[in-house]
Amino acid sequence: MRLGEWLVERNKLSARDVERALLAQSEMGGYLGQVLVKLGLVAEQDVAHALVDLLGVRLLAEVDYPAEPVEIAQLSESFLLSNGVVPVAAPSDTSNAWQFVSVIPQDEYILKALKMALGEQVDVHLGLEADVANALKLRQDSGEDEDEDDAGSSLGGVDDDEFVEHLKDLASEAPVIRLVNQIIHRALDLGASDIHVEPFDGALHLRYRVDGVIQSMPDAPSLDLAPAIASRIKLLAHMNIAERRLPQDGRIMTRVKGHELDLRVSTIPTVHGESIVMRVLDRESIQLSLESMGFSARTLESYRHLLAKPHGVLLVTGPTGSGKTTTLYASLATLDASELKIITVEDPVEYQLDGVNQIQVQSQIELTFARSLRAILRQDPDIIMIGEMRDGETAQIAVQSALTGHLVLSTLHTNTAAGAITRLEDMGIERYLITSSVNGVLAQRLVRTLCKSCRVAKPVDASEAKRLGLDRFLVEGESQIYVPQGCSECKQSGYRGRTAIHELFVMDSAMHRAIQAGYDATLLHEEARKGGMLTLFEDGLRKVAAGETSLEEVLRVTQDQNESVDVDIAS
Repeated sequence: MRLGEWLVERNKLSARDVERALLAQSEMGGYLGQVLVKLGLVAEQDVAHALVDLLGVRLLAEVDYPAEPVEIAQLSESFLLSNGVVPVAAPSDTSNAWQFVSVIPQDEYILKALKMALGEQVDVHLGLEADVANALKLRQDSGEDEDEDDAGSSLGGVDDDEFVEHLKDLASEAPVIRLVNQIIHRALDLGASDIHVEPFDGALHLRYRVDGVIQSMPDAPSLDLAPAIASRIKLLAHMNIAERRLPQDGRIMTRVKGHELDLRVSTIPTVHGESIVMRVLDRESIQLSLESMGFSARTLESYRHLLAKPHGVLLVTGPTGSGKTTTLYASLATLDASELKIITVEDPVEYQLDGVNQIQVQSQIELTFARSLRAILRQDPDIIMIGEMRDGETAQIAVQSALTGHLVLSTLHTNTAAGAITRLEDMGIERYLITSSVNGVLAQRLVRTLCKSCRVAKPVDASEAKRLGLDRFLVEGESQIYVPQGCSECKQSGYRGRTAIHELFVMDSAMHRAIQAGYDATLLHEEARKGGMLTLFEDGLRKVAAGETSLEEVLRVTQDQNESVDVDIAS
């Protein structure tokens, strides 16, 4: 039985009150019992009796607490204070476990942390909030000198509401607001895709990912401002600012210098504080055009042919941050949504497309990829886009959808296009189903493009060009490529912007035979090359010959496939 049901059954509150509390809990965070008490809907004693019955824990009264604090060397006072835990007894003849009391004994984090720190059995009992606060205040009073005692007493007397208000006050101070705004504005100026705010021992690090490469900022704020910065960002992202022990996700919609920015915020607790990452999505800079994504003419023609097929699976592969989702969006943008029923399942929905039905996965209510897909098939779609194939169930439904007349677009995390085939096998898809359903696989990476203002021509030796395979892409009579230099336009990096390199694996009759014969990813890759497939490295060399990027950048991005070439260049 749940807490709300227990209280309703005993006429402590109404079902309507439970609904109000659940709604408030979704906004405030925390446990339902705490929310009910704060809203004044039920007495704390009633919630305590319910937890005793439901959790099977003991409720300790104030007289059960020891007169003198129990000292434990392995646990810091700051840990006990921040988690609201009070030790009440050491292991004894009657009990071989350490005894603690907490307002939330059901918190798994507290129980695991205590067991890990002590290496012994631990029992966590239930205590009333006022009793636990008084016990923590007593520990501070007995363990600190007079100055520290005053500070500890003020902390010990602060209840949850006052603590939240204090954090909100920190986040609302003008200097903090300006500082967070500057951090976001700088991301737009740099063209950054991610903002990293990371507290470390003695310093707060502020870093930006620009064109796929992390850059540190020398003028990072003081570490003392970390809590205020975190509170401000969490307040903007509609997150629980009082929760600092668990990871959280949120979203900030803002307008900066005429740009509509969508910031996806993620926080995780670290030993030095909360690490925050903000993914920057600039709605005005997104390029939903396949022509602008760096495809070679032949690859683009083949890819468009695969998109035009009425049914089958078309996969886009690559590591995180390689632009897979953007390619899928651009692919959907080429289709006529007015004549086709297009439905997507994403986590999260990054950009909204006109005429396309987009579903956002919500794991907290068990709206998963697989569950969404099963429902989608009853919506009579022509085209289905799955943000990512994460498990065998999703892959099975996608393949079945393709076999029943739907075109399915999705992404996979594999290093090569041919690797997607063996990945599907690992996920439980039979080879005959793969050959019947998969139309093709597009692997891609993002490479930085050279700054046109400062790139420098460099002659390349004919034998070196032949060894690398660069000679086949150079215009006859030319023997030079470009290298980065650095200028004020590109902030001395030598690069401005990024473009994609591609590898398109088309499922033709030769590939069908190879898959049925049980070829692994390496043999499938070689077979595809015999059929004319341009590899990621070769497509990168094409861009090097065209002066779009540098050889070292292509080697950096494709080094997992061309380690021998990388070593030769270094030597």
